[in-house]
Amino acid sequence: MRFKTFCLFFCLVTSHVFSDLKSLYNSLDPQSIAQHFAFYELYPESPEGKLALRKAWKLLSQGKVISHIPSLSLPSVDIQAIISLITRQSFDAPVVLKDDQLELLEKIGSNLGNRKLKGHDVWTQAELLALPGEEIDLGRGLLINQFNERKEEIRQYEASLDLMALQVLARLPDNPTPEDKIAEINRFIFQEMQFRFPPHSLYAKDIDLYTFLPSVLDGREGVCLGVSILYLCIAQRLELPLEIITPPGHIYISYPGKELINIETTARGINLPPETYLGINTRRLEKRTMKEVIGMAFFNQASIFWGKEDYETTVSLYEKALPYLPNDPLMKMFMGINYLFVGRKSEGTKLLQEIRHLTFNWAVSPETIPEDYLSGKVDVEGLKVIFGHVDETRGSVLEKQKQLLAITKKYPQFRAGLLHLAITWLQLGRGSEGLEVLKQYHKVDPNNSTVEYYLTMLCIERFDYIQAWKFLKHTEEIVHARDHNPKALRSLHQSLKRLCPS
Repeated sequence: MRFKTFCLFFCLVTSHVFSDLKSLYNSLDPQSIAQHFAFYELYPESPEGKLALRKAWKLLSQGKVISHIPSLSLPSVDIQAIISLITRQSFDAPVVLKDDQLELLEKIGSNLGNRKLKGHDVWTQAELLALPGEEIDLGRGLLINQFNERKEEIRQYEASLDLMALQVLARLPDNPTPEDKIAEINRFIFQEMQFRFPPHSLYAKDIDLYTFLPSVLDGREGVCLGVSILYLCIAQRLELPLEIITPPGHIYISYPGKELINIETTARGINLPPETYLGINTRRLEKRTMKEVIGMAFFNQASIFWGKEDYETTVSLYEKALPYLPNDPLMKMFMGINYLFVGRKSEGTKLLQEIRHLTFNWAVSPETIPEDYLSGKVDVEGLKVIFGHVDETRGSVLEKQKQLLAITKKYPQFRAGLLHLAITWLQLGRGSEGLEVLKQYHKVDPNNSTVEYYLTMLCIERFDYIQAWKFLKHTEEIVHARDHNPKALRSLHQSLKRLCPS
């Protein structure tokens, strides 16, 4: 008996000992495809095993009669690999299906919702890019890019996605509501399949392994983007319309029904209020298209190579992302900076010029790096320091601080350099030094909402309430001018009011 089948099966039964196979068969979850296939794997020659096989195929095919699957006999194709694909655990090797097995699964899944999209009929990147965003089949689009248009490899992973969607469908009631679908996808992904957010020590080094669809499916671990992509692929197959929301450095998905349902994929699909994702400098949440999500996968991967100072590969990945994110200002900034790093100065300068005086839609305060570089307040080496890798160890923080001290001495008006230097002092528990650097930033530019907020907090810690009120009121003026009133700032106002009524 294979270990994975043993584990799968015995987590399904109750603690008492069953006296016969019939009792054991009757204990199966009547809506679980995986349990019925696992039972058949254990007892293929028994009457109950054959019943389990028929039941599994009935669930999988949504009750349809399929010519390849006669009602009282086995499919004409070898089904063992298909069963293994359904019952495999994350530590098992990926299953490779043969062409006839793929054709069988494609026939079973022919009525899934993504088949209605024009994107399901394209096999090349050129065809994909020509589609409007609403016609993108996200799974197909990502796999076209991941496997360089190799059709057979694309079909392998689409079979896994189809099987997941079919299992969700098997548990849904007739005429399910969007809320029914969300609840069942959550249960399936986070409870039955046990997809998890990886430890920081792993994803910080290899975020691409936890972003791209094939590796997320194989390992059942993913960062916010990776698991959100999986969720969206299943949702498209179930015709569940979801919105894609991207706070800075994050992504979650949402159902915009009568009552908004947010789905936080890093926390097993819990519903968090939108204000949770807002901050002092984050005044609104950007919505993305399916086409943009494809670009974001390459955008995430680029960050790993940037951290390794492999700027050539970083540029190549941003260039892959660019067709899907042609107007994204953060994309332009990061791509422009990396063009500078590889000596493509004219291209980098051109991109930075395009966003020089831009305040990103989601932000309160303008982005300072393009302006500081173009006005000569920092050079390329200074930019490298800002984006250099740092971990949470004291030695790493001290090394970066040393570099920041040198660059801010050379360029005392380099705002990002001053902010990062202040943060290193705070990381080291040296609040007084951090406060002085932030005051220096304030003299250079008094209109950064994050800096003014930090100054308020540090003054409160030092019981300097008069100065705290000064910085707090200025912070409020900045954020209110951008039609923003974050919860953190409201809470801080109330706290300071209790300590020192203005």
